[in-house]
Amino acid sequence: MEAFQVMLKPLVACLLLPGILVYYGLHIVRRGIIFVDLALAQVATLGTCLCLLLGHEAGDPHNYYYSLAFTLAGALVFTFTRPPHHARVPLEALIGIVYVVAAAAGILLLSKSPHGKEELQKTLVGDLLTVSWPEIWKTAALYTAIGVAHWIFRKKFLALSFDPEHARCNSLKVRLWDFFFYALFGLVVTSFVRVGGVLLVFSYLIVPAVCANYLTPSLRAALAIGWSVATASSMAGLYASYQFDVPTGAAVVCVLGVALLVAVVLAWLRHGKAQVISATPTGTAAGRDG
Repeated sequence: MEAFQVMLKPLVACLLLPGILVYYGLHIVRRGIIFVDLALAQVATLGTCLCLLLGHEAGDPHNYYYSLAFTLAGALVFTFTRPPHHARVPLEALIGIVYVVAAAAGILLLSKSPHGKEELQKTLVGDLLTVSWPEIWKTAALYTAIGVAHWIFRKKFLALSFDPEHARCNSLKVRLWDFFFYALFGLVVTSFVRVGGVLLVFSYLIVPAVCANYLTPSLRAALAIGWSVATASSMAGLYASYQFDVPTGAAVVCVLGVALLVAVVLAWLRHGKAQVISATPTGTAAGRDG
């Protein structure tokens, strides 16, 4: 009974909140911008670092507003630096530069804060055990609204991620819709980093999507597989965290890593080596529905 009381809020958070991340992960893997969430999360953290340096407390609402403003600025940068197809400088390189610079700037700012080390660790691994019910429900409501927006504009978002050449041929306003995509994504990342930390955000975003890509070429099936992987890994990670008294977020990330290994083995047994290689994020059409 004690275990249930301790782990109930982290369990609900890990079951409700990663759903939109799995969906976004399929877009991100297909676009080939695997580390964009780390970059945006680090930019959001930079906003928090600046807020702390200006004298606000860690739990102050100003932290969220600063993080969100910095994240939207990052979304704007990624929107207008998106290179054309087969460009000499890929977007992933620019994303890596943004991540490194934001991380370095954050470390410099936190070095002037009396609780800088603790805040830096919290942004990396989060603290699921201290998540509150209001925080869970507010974040879940935000994710629901973002999910509705994606449903309403699904044709445009899917075209940009899974068929960008066709989208450009149809004179789709690529920059505008790209910014909308990154802005909504920035809202997701900023909110979840406050709950689970940067590492957990990246793991929920990428690992279930990659597992799904290994196992199916269908978008609907990929969503189902991704959500199943996220759910099962969350439950197993939380159980391991309680049983072995280890950090919750790190435990979930490690279980997600094991889930990826299982997916690779299953894909190997089912399709053979050639099919498994072709299902990697750079060579798959797994986002297409079929």
